[in-house]
Amino acid sequence: MFHHLLAAVCEESGALLQRSAISPNIRERLDFSYAMFDGRGRLIAQAAHIPVHLGSAGDSVAAVRESLDLEPGDVAILNDPYRGGTHLPDVTMVRPVFFDGEAAPAFFLVNRAHHADIGGAVPGSMGVAHDLHGEGLVIPPVKFRAAGKACRDVVAMLRANVRAPDERLIDLDAQEASLELGELRLRELCAEHGREVVTAYAGHLMNYSAKIARNVVSELRDGTYRARDFMESDGAGGGPFEIRLAIEIDGSRIRFDFSKSAPQARGGINANRSIVTAASLYVLRCLCPARLPTNDGVFRVLDVVTKHGTLLDPVAPAPVAGGNVETSQRLVDVCMRAMAKAAPRRLPASSAGTMSNFTIGGVAHDGRAFAMYETLPGGAGAGRDFDGTSAVQTHMTNTRNTPIEEFEQRYPALVRMLTVRRGSGGKGARRGGDGIVKEVEALAPATVSLFAERHESGPPGSSGGDDGKPGRAFRIRDGRRQRVAAKQSIELAPGDRVRIETPGGGGHGRR
Repeated sequence: MFHHLLAAVCEESGALLQRSAISPNIRERLDFSYAMFDGRGRLIAQAAHIPVHLGSAGDSVAAVRESLDLEPGDVAILNDPYRGGTHLPDVTMVRPVFFDGEAAPAFFLVNRAHHADIGGAVPGSMGVAHDLHGEGLVIPPVKFRAAGKACRDVVAMLRANVRAPDERLIDLDAQEASLELGELRLRELCAEHGREVVTAYAGHLMNYSAKIARNVVSELRDGTYRARDFMESDGAGGGPFEIRLAIEIDGSRIRFDFSKSAPQARGGINANRSIVTAASLYVLRCLCPARLPTNDGVFRVLDVVTKHGTLLDPVAPAPVAGGNVETSQRLVDVCMRAMAKAAPRRLPASSAGTMSNFTIGGVAHDGRAFAMYETLPGGAGAGRDFDGTSAVQTHMTNTRNTPIEEFEQRYPALVRMLTVRRGSGGKGARRGGDGIVKEVEALAPATVSLFAERHESGPPGSSGGDDGKPGRAFRIRDGRRQRVAAKQSIELAPGDRVRIETPGGGGHGRR
C-alpha cells in the first residue's frame, strides 16, 4: 500500500510537469523524470519514467546536499555532469522538504527534464564539441529559489545563454510547480498516517527490495562473466572505443567492473559514473520481478567499478552530450551480453543500441530563434519467446515520438515521411523489430545535428539470430542524396531534406 502511495506522489507530480510545460520535448515526448528521496539521500520511490534519469538522480541529491546550505522554501538547480548531472540538456531541480522546527530536510523531491536547448555551439545542444563548454551552459548546484523567492540573477543568466529562452523558463516553471505539488501531497500523506509511519514504511520498502534483489542475484551462477563492445566513433575523429566489462557474482552480491574500458574520448561520448551506475542498475532490475519497487534497496546489491580518466569516468571538462543517450545504450548491450552467461535464455538480442538524437534549429521567418530535439525509435531485440517490437524506444529511454502536427505547427519544417523501416530487424526463429525512416524538409535555413550510433554495424542477434540492419542518414538536395555521418552537424537551405533510417533489433535463434 505504501509503495503505491509514495509512487503516486511521483506519478501525479510528473503528470503536472507534463501538462504545464510547453516544449514538445517535455509535453509530448515525456522526456522527464520524477523521484522521491529520504533525508539521507536514499531513493524511496519514483514514477515510471526514464531509467537513465532515475538511476542517476541520487547523485544530484548528494551534490546539492554537499554544495548548499538548504533552508525551507529553497529549490536547487543543476546540470553539471561532474557535480550531480548527466549531460547539460538534462536540467535537474531538487526541493528539500522540511518539517516544523527541524534543521535538516526530511525528504528531497527531484525532477529532471531534457530541455530542447541549453546553449552551446549548435541549436539543440547535442552537437559534437571538444569540451563541456562547447556543449552548452554549465550549471553547478545553485539555488533557483531561496527561502521561497526566485533568484533573479540565476534566471537572467539562463535567459542570456539559451535559445528560445521563454520556452526554457516556462518549462523550468513547470518543473518547480511539480515539485511544489509533490511536497503538498507528501505532507498530506504524513498528516494522514503520521510522518514516523511514512518514514518507517519507506525503510521497510527499501529492505524488502534489497532482499528480493539479493535473492535474484543468488539464483545466478557464481563466477566472472566478461563481455565487450565498441562505440563506433566520438564524432571528433576518434574511434572505435572499447567498453569492457567483467561481471563478478558471488552469492548475493554482484559487481560490474568497467575499469579496463577505453580512455576518455575527445568527442562527447564520455559517460560519467552516474550513467554507468544507472545502466548497471537497469540490467539488474530487468532480472527482478516486474512489480518490485525500485528504490535504494536495489542499489545495495550492486557494486560498480570504473577507472578515472576513461570513457566511463571522464575527467572534466571532457564533453559528455552523447554519454547519457548513446553510451548508456551500449552499456546496456554489454551488461546484457555478460549477464546472459549467468542467466542463460533469459535475456533478448540487442536492440537498436542508439537513441538516434536529432536536433534542428535556427531562426524562423518571424525572427525568433527555435530549437527542436527528439530521439528517434528503432527496433527492439527479439527474445526466446517473442519477436522484437518495431519503432519503439528501448532500454535507457522511455519517450514517445513528436507528433507530426506539433512539429509542423511550431517549427519551419515539414515531415515528408515517417514510416517503419521494413525488413531492418534481424531474422531468426524470432525476428528483431524494425527501425523507422524519418524525412524532414527545411522551410527556413536551419542547422541539423545528428548524434547516433550503430551506423557501421547493426545490433547483434542472439543464439544464431541475424544482426539488425545498421542505421544511416542522408542530406537530400535537388533530388541527390549525400551521406551524413552518425555524429555530424549540417546546414539545410529551404527545400533541403534530411533522411534518417534507424537500426533494427537483433534476431533470436536460428531459422
